[in-house]
Amino acid sequence: MNWSAIGAVLLGLAVMSGAFGAHALRERLDAYSMGIWEKAVFYHFVHALGLLVTPLLAKSAANIVGMLLFAGILLFSGSLYALALTGVRTLGAVTPLGGLAFIAAWLWLAFDLYRGKA
Repeated sequence: MNWSAIGAVLLGLAVMSGAFGAHALRERLDAYSMGIWEKAVFYHFVHALGLLVTPLLAKSAANIVGMLLFAGILLFSGSLYALALTGVRTLGAVTPLGGLAFIAAWLWLAFDLYRGKA
């Protein structure tokens, strides 16, 4: 899987999501929901950037780390985007699963780099 290419696409989507929030949603969402949207964009962007560079840092761990980061973006940011747009708070129950995927990805990468298998 070409995780760097996927990361680049996801970075573009993160920028678009941020612009959409700033321009199309600013007048439609309350401050709480806008904060949730902005948090989703931030985590989406940071972890897509990680997805972009992981294959450059650790080829041996790129697939598992890439899958975990991708899953984290979908679960964490995706659930926050949906929560901000719908106000359905039960969607927030999915968010920690994305957070766990992010944590697992970074720890997996760190362990792989520490072992010198990169």
